[in-house]
Amino acid sequence: MKKSRKVFQNTVIVSVVAWLLLFVFMPNLMIIGTSFLTRDDANLVRLVFTLDNYSRLFDPLYAQVLLHSLNMALIATLCCLAIGYPFAFILARLPQKLRPLLLFLLIVPFWTNSLIRIYGLKLFLSTRGYLNDALLWIGLIDKPLRIMYTSEAVTLGLVYILLPFMVMPLYSSIEKLDKSCLEAARDLGAGKLQTFIRIIVPLTMPGIIAGCLLVVLPAMGLFFVADLMGGAKNLLIGNVIKSQFLNIRDWPFGAATSICLTLVMGLLLLVYYRAARLLNKKEDLA
Repeated sequence: MKKSRKVFQNTVIVSVVAWLLLFVFMPNLMIIGTSFLTRDDANLVRLVFTLDNYSRLFDPLYAQVLLHSLNMALIATLCCLAIGYPFAFILARLPQKLRPLLLFLLIVPFWTNSLIRIYGLKLFLSTRGYLNDALLWIGLIDKPLRIMYTSEAVTLGLVYILLPFMVMPLYSSIEKLDKSCLEAARDLGAGKLQTFIRIIVPLTMPGIIAGCLLVVLPAMGLFFVADLMGGAKNLLIGNVIKSQFLNIRDWPFGAATSICLTLVMGLLLLVYYRAARLLNKKEDLA
């Protein structure tokens, strides 16, 4: 019995490692290798080592796209935090019977492809969409609002897609709050605002950091949101990568841009790791 169990465990481990090597490690290794090669119009890449692909990333045009992408991702993250924190707080304070239903409703949109949801949002916000029709019918506006193909529309699309990724870690942190700390704060005369700033926010900081990372990391790469909602003037770094691979056929530069995005994400994860360790040390000292 023990022997068969050990064989099964070894088989599972070997299968997982083989899967990771074949479908994770090897593709990333190919991307890294391609980023140091030269573009070739006939064969896509030529086996000539070069660093020009990385030096092109410092071109003001691509640097501006990267900064614009990071700026829009940060704005979308702040919007998700501003909406998601009150929602998660209220959700965690509701009766136990209602929470599963609301969590289910929060997860239901994941059952529909995000591209289809963005098309639906585009129809809703367009000049002749349902939002403008309703506002015109009520009489709040005299002519349709131009919402589509702006940076605000891209931000709205990112928030629409990524909001659940913010709510879930926040809900998990708020639900685990020690109520005795809140009671102690009230007994010591702290008001609701003081309790929120000095007790609730520090204790839920791991959830805030996790939620922000879960939003800001994918927000920089959701190229289809920028394509459908923002037009050519509101590009994300994911749009540059997609264009280099599919349209321009410059695979080496597209690979270098992808590696740059991966490094930025790795840096943000390092910040999260350092912040989590610092918070844990503070809790241990307390």
